[in-house]
Amino acid sequence: MNAIPIALFWLLVIWAAASRRPVALYLFFATMPFGAFAVIPTQLTGGLTFIATPIAAIVVIAKAFLNRQGPSALLSMAIMPNRLLFLFAFWTIATVTTFFMPRLLAGDLLVVPVRGVLRTTAPLAPSTQNLSQWVYMTISVFTVFALARHLRSPDMRQHALQALCLGAAMLIVTGLLDYASQFLPLAPLLQPFRTASYALATEVEVMGSKRVVGLMPEASAFGTYCLGFLCSLYFYRRAITNIALRTRVCPPILIALLLLCWQSKSSAAYVGMGLFLAMACTEWLLRANRPQHTGLIYRQGLLGELSVPIAILTGVTLTLLLKPDLLDPIYAMIDRMVLQKGSSHSYEERGMWRSIALASVFESHGFGIGLGSTRASSSIVAIFSATGILGGVFFCAFIAQSCLRSASSPELRILASGFRFAYIPMFTVSLMIADANFDFVAAFGFGLATALSFQPDRPVRAASSPYFIREPMAAANDVVRTSAQAGSRNARPGITADAVREFHT
Repeated sequence: MNAIPIALFWLLVIWAAASRRPVALYLFFATMPFGAFAVIPTQLTGGLTFIATPIAAIVVIAKAFLNRQGPSALLSMAIMPNRLLFLFAFWTIATVTTFFMPRLLAGDLLVVPVRGVLRTTAPLAPSTQNLSQWVYMTISVFTVFALARHLRSPDMRQHALQALCLGAAMLIVTGLLDYASQFLPLAPLLQPFRTASYALATEVEVMGSKRVVGLMPEASAFGTYCLGFLCSLYFYRRAITNIALRTRVCPPILIALLLLCWQSKSSAAYVGMGLFLAMACTEWLLRANRPQHTGLIYRQGLLGELSVPIAILTGVTLTLLLKPDLLDPIYAMIDRMVLQKGSSHSYEERGMWRSIALASVFESHGFGIGLGSTRASSSIVAIFSATGILGGVFFCAFIAQSCLRSASSPELRILASGFRFAYIPMFTVSLMIADANFDFVAAFGFGLATALSFQPDRPVRAASSPYFIREPMAAANDVVRTSAQAGSRNARPGITADAVREFHT
């Protein structure tokens, strides 16, 4: 039974590798929800789990750099400070520390092993987790390189946004199937996609109801991916040129992601949802306060977006008048998963992991102890623990550089600001539960932000993309040209260029 989905996946990989169309990009996003699916039997890998998305990412990387200009493009991105030098320097340091520090410091300090008993410490020693974590980190880093090259093209950016919608839809389907499995006999259908060798927490209940995990290893991982797709799709959606996809498909996907994020019952996901709502309100207010002459694209859809929360609040208020205790289960869940989290055993355990990982930075004299050497349950703590002070500084510099990148055209500015708003909730959640390796949704954001600053973008054709409105001066020049032509035909004075410039000034 397990052989059928594995064979199907490898057929898709072969198709993606051989096709000249962006099949690999769609496969990359579509496989993200399958975080517990080992596409190579673990009996053949010595217990290591290779899931689908890294394999699809390798195809994306190969298509970007296995050509005549590929090596030179990779080298130029790696050595140029305004491209990906900081990320490449971080990866270089991570490689050195991972292959040497666990052996040099073996037995000299205590860590919490990634595999094994999670409540006790053990002396540092080399393990297969060092290699597996380095492989995953390498794939993530060079996925950023590949996406930064692919997404320079406006057409490829549109394909990437459509693939993002596909990945979100697949995540919703897997989440709904897992939720329905408590009422219907769907376990045989889901079991072939839960073949990872690490521990899977798929039947956990909180306050009498099941935590939805989809096809991820645990509920927190599922909630994190729901949050990542939710943030990315919400803030990038205005750059989608397909009107039907943007206005009819995206809204129900966003609502379903929000509901599944709630059903994951993950404390980190709840905090991320709160930050997402705060970022959405901030972005709406900034767009609403932009001057109209800077471009209608930034103000488009404001009333429709405002009508949704108003309708929800109105409906909830009217319902509360009839049933005052309607929101009591929601209050109880937030109190249990967020407000009382500090007194839980899980919180204390994760705090112990972080303190030991942070202590390893100083015990290694700031050099780090390598990827996969200890648990941390915090991305920044794990990065500094694994790569030392220098590696952590390079990675933080890369994050800051990605958030500060600017763009030239309206489409690119939407994507650049969208990355900043989308990454804040994802980054905050990663401080609470993630490890040193950033997920592939974040890798997509990093690659997109880098691609936007490569070169001035070619304008999107108006015939294929009526949504994007040109810059004010370009529109003004059209007005001047049209008025001049009309004046020559009708012998009436037209609008002068000086008058238009004075208006916009």
